[in-house]
Amino acid sequence: MKTLVIGNRERYEKYMPADLPFVKETEIVFCKWGTSDEEILAAAGDASFIAVDAMASVSGNLIRNMPNLKVIHSEGVGYQGVDVEEATKQGVYVCNCKGVNAGAVAEQAVLLMLALLRNVVVGDRVERKGGQIQMKERMMLEGIREVSDCKIGLIGFGDIAKATAERLYPFGCEMYYYSLHKKDEEIEKQYHVSYLSLEELASTCDIISIHAPANDNTKGMINEHFISLMKPDAFLVNTARGDLVDNEALRNALISGRIAGAGLDTITPEPTTKDNPLVALPAECADRVIYSPHIGGITTSTFRRAHHMLWQAFSDYSEGKKPANVVNRI
Repeated sequence: MKTLVIGNRERYEKYMPADLPFVKETEIVFCKWGTSDEEILAAAGDASFIAVDAMASVSGNLIRNMPNLKVIHSEGVGYQGVDVEEATKQGVYVCNCKGVNAGAVAEQAVLLMLALLRNVVVGDRVERKGGQIQMKERMMLEGIREVSDCKIGLIGFGDIAKATAERLYPFGCEMYYYSLHKKDEEIEKQYHVSYLSLEELASTCDIISIHAPANDNTKGMINEHFISLMKPDAFLVNTARGDLVDNEALRNALISGRIAGAGLDTITPEPTTKDNPLVALPAECADRVIYSPHIGGITTSTFRRAHHMLWQAFSDYSEGKKPANVVNRI
């Protein structure tokens, strides 16, 4: 059997699990992200499996023209670049690495919350310039909130939000969540969370952390109306997808001081450019935003788990088993 990898060859080779015999038995063809369908078909049109970078695409045209294709597996949790509808028509399983980066992204969300509350970026810069005492005096006057002083709202309550709640609980903060469907009372007790409507969550919480999936219903959900309901001293944290946030609405809120600030691991579109409206902020409000370059889920352990998961899925299919984490209905 042949396996096509669409993504960074060095990364796939680094994390390839040596303990799975299938890896040694399959012929592997590597194609860079962005390779045309025509080039891919010429190189690996007879492949049975595709492993694809979570941000890359597998078009319907490619799927239709690969007669041996059985499984497409995202390297991550996201699979929005895969034409799932066409894969389903062709009887091809589409799989993802469900939950593989939950703990890693949760750590990033908590990191951004703490960094915002402690004004870490400005403090670091001022300390380097010899202004330690002045910064300390300033922060004592302005006040520093502890996490335990905060009501924290989680938008979405999947694997990552649950992992975030688990990590926040020892801080002693109040936690709330919003999702399309209220969870069972047992789940709420397990994660120490209470349900609020989206508008109630916006107006109640001191830190709002986004963990919803990206789809047509959630795109731009953090809009002018939502932000208008937030407390003036509240922070917004996004470790989900950039397109869940209306860039202009958040920019305007930061410039006007409508909210206290934001911690952003993701910004749309990617790659982020210096003229993005959430990056090219006026000097007077720029320090109220903390950025990280979409690294929440890319820890070494995440990649080890993810690559074992996807190669295991291919191995399982080759042995007549249904692969795990199928996202379409075959």
